[in-house]
Amino acid sequence: MRTSIATVSLSGSLTEKLDAAARAGFDGVEIFENDLLASPLTPEDVRARCADLGLRIDLYQPMRDIEAVPGAEFARNLRRARHKFELMRRLGAGTVLVCSSVSPQAVDDDALAAEQLSRLADLARESGVRVAYEALAWGRHVSTYDHAWRIVETAGHPALGTCLDSFHILSRGTDTKGIAAIPGEKIFFLQLADAPLLAMDVLQWSRHYRCFPGQGGFDVAGLVRHVLATGYDGPLSLEVFNDVFRQAEAGPTAVDARRSLLLLQEAVGEAPLPGPVVPTGVAFAELVTPDAEPLAGLLGALGFTRTARHRGKPVVLWEQGDARILVNTGPPARRDGTRLAAIGLESPDPAGAARRAEALLAPVLPRRRAPGDAPLDAVAAPDGTELFFCATGRPDLPDWRADFADTGLPSDRAGIRGIDHLALTQPWHHFDEAALFHRGVLGLDAQESVDVADPYGLMRSRAVTNADGSVRIALTVGAAPTDDTVHAQHIALVTDDVVAAARRFREAGGSLLPVPASYHDDLAARFEFADGELDTYRDLGILYDRDAHGVFRHCYTRTVGRVFFELVQRDGGYRGYGAANAPVRLAAQHTARALTGG
Repeated sequence: MRTSIATVSLSGSLTEKLDAAARAGFDGVEIFENDLLASPLTPEDVRARCADLGLRIDLYQPMRDIEAVPGAEFARNLRRARHKFELMRRLGAGTVLVCSSVSPQAVDDDALAAEQLSRLADLARESGVRVAYEALAWGRHVSTYDHAWRIVETAGHPALGTCLDSFHILSRGTDTKGIAAIPGEKIFFLQLADAPLLAMDVLQWSRHYRCFPGQGGFDVAGLVRHVLATGYDGPLSLEVFNDVFRQAEAGPTAVDARRSLLLLQEAVGEAPLPGPVVPTGVAFAELVTPDAEPLAGLLGALGFTRTARHRGKPVVLWEQGDARILVNTGPPARRDGTRLAAIGLESPDPAGAARRAEALLAPVLPRRRAPGDAPLDAVAAPDGTELFFCATGRPDLPDWRADFADTGLPSDRAGIRGIDHLALTQPWHHFDEAALFHRGVLGLDAQESVDVADPYGLMRSRAVTNADGSVRIALTVGAAPTDDTVHAQHIALVTDDVVAAARRFREAGGSLLPVPASYHDDLAARFEFADGELDTYRDLGILYDRDAHGVFRHCYTRTVGRVFFELVQRDGGYRGYGAANAPVRLAAQHTARALTGG
């Protein structure tokens, strides 16, 4: 199916918006009137620019407050329409969007609305234009799609049809089954947007919180299925008003938008994408650093052993149990300090996973590979983290570990079994995109978003995971985007005995994050513990949480660069991440940074 996007969905000048839409692979655009009026380009210039980019101008919008008004006002509206239709002729746009009136002059008279819209359609037909009438969710008298359709049907004009907008329909909770009663040829346009489920004024909700399909709580796919069943053959078009998108770079936003439509088409059976290949585990986490010594001391204290070195690159493999950490001191590390740069994901079909990622517009990363190196496919996540699709220990596929030469040192067994989860701080404008990416591209399940109180604001966090929890990634947007030390990435290491692991770490010279005494005093009030148990947690800085399934105990190391480690113990099927303790951890990290001055 053809895809389109409203220019209001992207930031920048009209030229920048058109370029971004074309680069992302859209077939067409809706020209939002304000974008055209603010552009130095003439309508002819815009038409030529779109033609050069391979973009159709699918819609010009919006025309407001047209119908069901007194005669003198309607005469003025027709005069206004003549100018708009002439502009559309110059622009090369064949359809105009007319929103249901919110004017205080509008009257509740469907017959008058139908008559005036028919007269508007007469004028439009003379100019070679069609009119798509849309019910605004906050329209003065017409606020539902079925009401708008009854007026269009009454008018009975060939140049007058309806526009269906998923936000206006789904935000009101309107039953979408009635769409089946509308002939497909009378649905002149379909606009799509998702939104988080919020309890607020619908106009403010619409103007500030729309998002791309799959990023909110609406059943956009269900609505699209009903529309396609009518025989509608126009484009799937995105009209998204969002404060974040209006400030973010247009190029990545357009790619995110197009990816959302590809996934939507897949959901309704209209896109032949390669099927999802869900990762089955974490093969490795790769840290880049300009100075390996602080990391070496930290990993050594955690019980990791330097087991292998890359044969051609400055990369060292540290192992303990099934937890593998790569430390890279190559050129990228010299620019950005210590950070989590890459994740190796175990995949039952690495090539298939890469094909799906590429089909969903994930950037495929070129690799500098020596002739003998294992051929690994890698793509970039929205935050720039490199994702490698691996098959560790599979005799039928290349093993990335073959690129490393053993040091001869045995992997220590200090109680760490593997990587429990990875936490990635997202740029402020990539949070929803990241959740959709990991769900759509990797096939992971997205859990509900949670808010976490930070001393300097509010953080949002959302976890994505596979079915058995062998892959868990927590995506977070920090309260203070410039605070890289506190709002950092971290690697959670799972152990069967967090107390023993914490003691070994401290005895080996490691430094655990101190936790305020008031936290453990509060634990004593909330839960019952065995004699001496809470004293042990207090001494080691261990945090504690329970859910309906089990118990979670965890503690943290100090931060190196932008990275710190977490030791976790899950008992009884605990499914969370200790989110209730996050404010305490964040406050403790702020305090630790203030004391150390770094």
